[in-house]
Amino acid sequence: MNKIKLLEDQIKYHKALYYRGEPEISDIAYDKIEDELREIDPDNPVLNLVGSTISSLEKVKHDKKMLSLGKTYKIDELINWAKDYEVLGIYKVDGVSCSLIYENGKLVIGKTRGDGTFGENITQKVQWMKGVPSSIQDKERIEIRGEMYCDEESFFKLSEAMISQGLEKPTSQRNIVAGLVGRKENINLCSFINFKAFDVLGIDFDKEEQKYHHLQEQGFDILEYEIMKSKKDFEASIEDAKDFMANGDYLIDGLVFVYNDIKLHHELGETAHHPRYKMAFKFPGETVQTILKSITWQVSRNGILTPVGEVEPVSISGAVVSRVTLHNFGMVKQHNLKAGDKIEIIRSGEVIPKFLQTIKESENDFSVPTHCPSCDAPVKQVDIRIICDNPACPAQVKEVILNFIQKIGIDDLSSKRLEEMIRRKLVTKIEDLYNLNIDKLIELDKVKEKLATKLLTSIEKSKKADLITFLSALGITGGAYNKCEKVVEGGFDSIEKLLAMTAEQLQGLEGFAEKSATTFVNSLQEKKDLIKNLQEIGFTFEVIENDTGSSLAGIKICITGSLSRKRSEIEKDIKAAGGTPVSSVSKNTDILLTNETEAKSSKYKKALELGITIKTEDEVMGMINGQKE
Repeated sequence: MNKIKLLEDQIKYHKALYYRGEPEISDIAYDKIEDELREIDPDNPVLNLVGSTISSLEKVKHDKKMLSLGKTYKIDELINWAKDYEVLGIYKVDGVSCSLIYENGKLVIGKTRGDGTFGENITQKVQWMKGVPSSIQDKERIEIRGEMYCDEESFFKLSEAMISQGLEKPTSQRNIVAGLVGRKENINLCSFINFKAFDVLGIDFDKEEQKYHHLQEQGFDILEYEIMKSKKDFEASIEDAKDFMANGDYLIDGLVFVYNDIKLHHELGETAHHPRYKMAFKFPGETVQTILKSITWQVSRNGILTPVGEVEPVSISGAVVSRVTLHNFGMVKQHNLKAGDKIEIIRSGEVIPKFLQTIKESENDFSVPTHCPSCDAPVKQVDIRIICDNPACPAQVKEVILNFIQKIGIDDLSSKRLEEMIRRKLVTKIEDLYNLNIDKLIELDKVKEKLATKLLTSIEKSKKADLITFLSALGITGGAYNKCEKVVEGGFDSIEKLLAMTAEQLQGLEGFAEKSATTFVNSLQEKKDLIKNLQEIGFTFEVIENDTGSSLAGIKICITGSLSRKRSEIEKDIKAAGGTPVSSVSKNTDILLTNETEAKSSKYKKALELGITIKTEDEVMGMINGQKE
């Protein structure tokens, strides 16, 4: 399957370049790729991709109506809707909904949501999109639903491609997806569109989360999900979404929550407008127009230069703002942004206001930095970003250390004071914080012996940190506190286990797909020397140790199917006995807990394939209570 997907991607990539008049390989080399795919998968639909135009956009009826969602803007209303049920949450992608029909493992039709009853046939277009496999393992007739969207990097490249072909430059990620799927020509431009799957129709599941595991097994790019079990979980999920709205690489306008128990879906049913078992939480957004006065560039801890727009002060969503995020270099270049431009900005969910579109361009010149504003080193352009590669760049050093200080909890050490320390060469890396003494500190502006002593006490105290806090302070990519909490509580509860952890193991935990697991593990490995140095300095951790005398010590258990008690209660018992609940079946799973008597679910089937022990709820409870099996 991996070889087929590789060949499919190569064919779509080179065919798109060919239709843009920018071929990278000869016709003979391209034909060899097609021949190779034809030999191993002769009926693959990618082999039938034709031209860059389609003749019609006929209407196609949906097997099951594609409804809208009920929505709320208030967390209390969301909590009241959730009640005591286990709820699954995903990002609400700001794109265009899509339905894919597969028969005998092959993609046979793709269609838009349309009016919910009828959608437009876009089969030839979806075959170009990233995240849409042409073949899957399932042989029954199934329907996959998801969202088509354009991420920032793809939008930047799409804009360049459209301009080079003499087409009108796209104005926003939000509008271009609908624009492309509605065109009758240049359909190869759909190769810049992504697809994320979030639903499966045609297969019976017990839990909503099982759909995501199944979609991932079939080769779909999925939306990562979180399981909500308390108000705290909802609040953390909403804060995470706010951060993604400001810093993420594609547009979202909120979150979608759905009851995890599918029996509830059938019991509650749907209105003519929306399903009762789903709820969208949206961030109210307000837009206003203002004048861009200037662009300043800030340097992040990973060396990326981020543009910030200084604008004429304007009131929006109850606040007066004078600065807005301009996303990245790609956005600045795409919109030719410069001082004097009249722009539209948006503020949603009390996050940082951001640029939306240009209303009227000024006659001033467009320019981008050639040198880092912090260290004056030459910068390089990499796709949509400008990057400073100087590891000693003061701005990068400051952001790395400041992130650690804030997360690990060193009080009274402000950003301004840290900046002075870096300027005086007292601190150039995180480890240097622990080599400070009173003599060095009283050299700083407005620091007397009393404050110096207080700072040193706070620094020393930070050496005793709980493992989750320490992990989140390292600056791991994708390592927000709630993610680190899942990792540690998922069984990786010591430094040794964390450093030995693989991406495959991490994917077994809720909330980690292949990409995020790989990114997390790779970033953690890059921090290996820092972790070792901090341990040598004297860092100790409150490590959650499994009680080796407990009945389930070190055992990973996946739960599926109907239960006699709430899943959360059973998971709590498993954890208390030293075991680790996991959300999917893999070769690292020790037991599948299920009350099923035959292999109906995908988890049960996979457990049989991998030779994993299958036990009933009573049998596992017997192990916990020390009874003989």
